[in-house]
Amino acid sequence: MEIITKYFSDFTDIQINQFAQLETLYKEWNEKINVISRKDIDSLYEKHVLHSLSIAVICPFDKGAEILDIGTGGGFPGIPLAIFFPDVQFLLVDSIGKKIKIVQEIANAIGLKNVTAIHTRAEDIKGRTFDFAVSRAVAPLADLWRWGNPLIKRGQKSAELPNGLICLKGGDLNKEIMESGLKKIVQAWEVNSIFPEPAFAEKYLIYVPKL
Repeated sequence: MEIITKYFSDFTDIQINQFAQLETLYKEWNEKINVISRKDIDSLYEKHVLHSLSIAVICPFDKGAEILDIGTGGGFPGIPLAIFFPDVQFLLVDSIGKKIKIVQEIANAIGLKNVTAIHTRAEDIKGRTFDFAVSRAVAPLADLWRWGNPLIKRGQKSAELPNGLICLKGGDLNKEIMESGLKKIVQAWEVNSIFPEPAFAEKYLIYVPKL
C-alpha cells in the first residue's frame, strides 16, 4: 500500500480504505481460484495496482466517462482505476466466468458503485459504446484494436487524450505494433518513466486514438 501513497497523496479516506482492502481480498480469493500469479501476489500493489494506475497518470478520465476493460481477468486495470475515478463508469468483461465472479465479489466488498462486471467477450457486446477501452496483457494489439475500435465513440473524455484504446504491454513491441498496422498513430510511454520502479522495466503503456 505504501507504494501507492508514494506516488499519490490526494486520495479520500474512502479511496484509501478501498485500496487497503485489496490485499486481503485478493489473497483470500487467490487461495480458491488462482487469478494472480502466486509469485506476484505479495507484490500486488506494485505489479498490479500501481501498474494499472499508470493509465490514470497519462489519461485522467473526465467525470461521467464510460470505460470498457477488455479481458479484465482478476479486475486489472479496471478495479484500481474505478477506485481512482469514482465519478467514471466502468464495464469489466472477461470470457472466464470464475474470474468475473471474483471481480464482482471484490467490487461489492469494497463498495464500488461504478463497476459492472459481465461474463462475456468484448466482440459480443452489442448496443453500447464507450469513451475508452483499456486492457492489460490480454491479447496482441491487432486483436485488441479489432475488438475495441467499434465500441469506442468519437470525442474526448480526458483533458489529455482523445477517446481511444489504452493497453498495458510488456517486452519488445515493435513487431506487434508493425503487425497491427497502427504504427503511424500509436503512442507509447515506458511505465518506468511514469513510476521509476524496477518492476516496470520493459513495461509500456500503448495508446491508439479512435478512428
